[in-house]
Amino acid sequence: MSYGERRRRAAELAEQAGLEGLLVTPGGDLAYLTGYAPLPLERLTVLIVRPSRDPLMLVPQLECPGAAAAPGATGIELVGWLDGDDPYLAAQRFLGPGRWAVTDQTWASHVMGLQRAAGDQVFEAASEALPLLRAVKDADELAALRAAGAAADAAFSDMVVMPFEGRRESQVAADLADRLRAHGHQSADFTIVGSGPNGTSPHHEAGERVIVADDVVVLDFGGHMDGYCSDITRTVVVRGPSTEQAEVHAVVRAAQQAAFDAVAPGVACQDVDRAARAVIEEAGYGERFAHRTGHGIGLEVHEPPYIVEGNVTALQPGMTFSIEPGIYLTERFGVRIEDIVAVTADGAKRFNEAPRDLAIVG
Repeated sequence: MSYGERRRRAAELAEQAGLEGLLVTPGGDLAYLTGYAPLPLERLTVLIVRPSRDPLMLVPQLECPGAAAAPGATGIELVGWLDGDDPYLAAQRFLGPGRWAVTDQTWASHVMGLQRAAGDQVFEAASEALPLLRAVKDADELAALRAAGAAADAAFSDMVVMPFEGRRESQVAADLADRLRAHGHQSADFTIVGSGPNGTSPHHEAGERVIVADDVVVLDFGGHMDGYCSDITRTVVVRGPSTEQAEVHAVVRAAQQAAFDAVAPGVACQDVDRAARAVIEEAGYGERFAHRTGHGIGLEVHEPPYIVEGNVTALQPGMTFSIEPGIYLTERFGVRIEDIVAVTADGAKRFNEAPRDLAIVG
């Protein structure tokens, strides 16, 4: 799908939602619609997508050359503004009265500036008004996510033959980042290494704890490869698992498989979450699974759809998201298994195929 087609679809979705249009500032949505990915700054850059008019981008004058050179700039009218001008008043010239969606990454200072200058506009979060703007991926996006997932699998394969015992979490995390880059990632955005009791914190930052024999270690890592994200979690154990460690891992693996089996077009997001949660609750660990089952992924590592109780959004072919149930036994150890999956015409396809067994490392 071309950038122009994406903008036309965004305009159609806005019209269907009863919006006058969509205001897009730097972030995943701007990159998706234009190929332009500037840093978010105090100077306002905003793409204005309107159902009844051609798209327009208001840009600081000094940044106009970069905006004009963006891959998707064709068909967008560029309007520069100078330091000393009020860009929010300048934006008013192009905004009619009514409801406008503002992308979620927009700085609060910019939203307040737009509100201060507003005439008869009402601004609301794009994630609420247009939650599926980027949720359904086209063939090129699916291919990019598949490649990123395969690269993350390869990084994990490298890790399981490396030593863990006697090394600090931060050292293992550095190896993870190195292996992601070695397999084609331009950036390693996160490398969670939670050993022993640290594995009970789902977003633990790798620290100076030394990994010892019998530790269960949660490895959750990913980054950007050719613009799209990877995100995978596997759990390993040093030397060999206890009976309890093996049993808990088996429950999480069964929960992850149950959630995957529940994925199909028309299924509500919350029903995938419920499938995973039911397995863990039946095993008696319901209170130890305290986060959602998954999140959408694409240009950003977290984006709609969210696989969580209360989200009745129906899955559609081309949607991509994580499935990552976990069990966390306070002050002892945690287990999580995560794959990225895509909804297909008749079910789902995994983008991660690294072994899900409880790997034994040295």
